Amino acid sequence: MLNALLILPVILMSTQIAAAPPAPDVEARFADLALACVHQEYPNKIGHVMSSDDDVGPPRELTPVFFGCFDWHSSVHGHWLLTRLARLHPEADFAPKARTALDRSFQPEKIAAEKAYLLGSGRTSFERPYGLAWLLCLAEELRTWQDEDAQSWAKNLAPIEAEAASRFREWLGKLYYPIRTGEHSQTAFAFGLVLDWAHAVDDGPMIELIEKRVRDFYLGDVACPLSYEPSGQDFLSPCIAEADLMRRVLPADEFARWLGAFLPQIPKKGGADWLPLGVVTDRSDGKLAHIDGLNLSRAWMLEGILSGLPEDDARRPALQAAADLHRRAGLEAVTGEFYEGGHWLGSFATYLVTGKGR
Repeated sequence: MLNALLILPVILMSTQIAAAPPAPDVEARFADLALACVHQEYPNKIGHVMSSDDDVGPPRELTPVFFGCFDWHSSVHGHWLLTRLARLHPEADFAPKARTALDRSFQPEKIAAEKAYLLGSGRTSFERPYGLAWLLCLAEELRTWQDEDAQSWAKNLAPIEAEAASRFREWLGKLYYPIRTGEHSQTAFAFGLVLDWAHAVDDGPMIELIEKRVRDFYLGDVACPLSYEPSGQDFLSPCIAEADLMRRVLPADEFARWLGAFLPQIPKKGGADWLPLGVVTDRSDGKLAHIDGLNLSRAWMLEGILSGLPEDDARRPALQAAADLHRRAGLEAVTGEFYEGGHWLGSFATYLVTGKGR
C-alpha cells in the first residue's frame, strides 16, 4: 500500500462532502486568515533536533512548503483549509487566491526539500502524531478533489504523504499506551484523522491496524473524568475526542452502549449545562487562546458523536444543545485580532462548519 501512494496520477474518488453553510462569506473570513499566514514566515516557532550547523537556517529554507503560520503543523492545516474551501466553493472570490497559494507551495522541488527535512537525523518523532495526521488529512483533501490542478498537487505531495503514513504504521506497532492529553500529542484525535484518510484512499491494512489499536487502547475505558476538563492549555478534549474516535469504529448500537459506560455524565434530559464552555482570559497569549480551539473541537466532536448514535437515543438533545453552545462561542472567537489564534483557529472553524469527519 505504501508503494501505491506513489503510483500516480491519483485515482479520482467520489467521497461525499458534508454540506457547507449556505453562504461562503463565513468561510471567506477563514480563507483570508489562512491566505495571510501560509507564506508569512515570521514570527515562527521551529521545533527540531539539531545535529550540526547545517540544521540552522530560516524557516523558508528548512521547510519550504510549510514554513508559514507560525509553526509547521499550523501551516499544514492552513493549506488544508485553503484546499477544502477552494474545493467546496470554486466560484468564491477567495478561490483563485487559494489556488495560487497552493500552487506556490506544492512544487516538486519544495516537497523534496520537505521530505529531506523529515528524514533528518533525530526527527523520527517530528510532529508525531498531530502534524503528520494533518498532513494525511491534507493529502486526502487533494486526492478526493476532482480537479486537474489538485490531482497534480496530490501527485507532488505523495512522497511526504507516504512518509507520514509509514511513520504512523511503524509507531502504531510499537505504541503501548494511548496518549490522553488535550494538546498536540493526543492520540485519539490523530487516529481519527488518519482513519478518515485511510478510508478515503482505501488503505485496508491501515484501517485494520488503527481499528485494532483503537479497540486495544479504548474499548475497555469507563467513567472518563470529564469534570477534570479542561486543563489550562487544552484545544482538544481527551474524553470527547475519544468518544468521537470510537463512533468511527463501533456500530451504532455498540457505540451507544460503550458511550453510556464511558460518559455517564451525558443526561437523557436537559440542555447544555452538563458541559460548560471553556473560558479564555487572554487571547493575546498563545497557550491560553488554545481554549477557543477547545470550544470549536468540542462542537465538531459532539456532532460526530451524534452522527454515531441511533436516531432514538435519549441523549441526543443534550449532546445537540452542548454542540450548538460550543459552536456559537467557538466561531465568535475566530476574528484574527491576535496572530496567536489567527494563525490556526480558522482551520478548526473550517473543520466544524464544513462537516469534515462526519
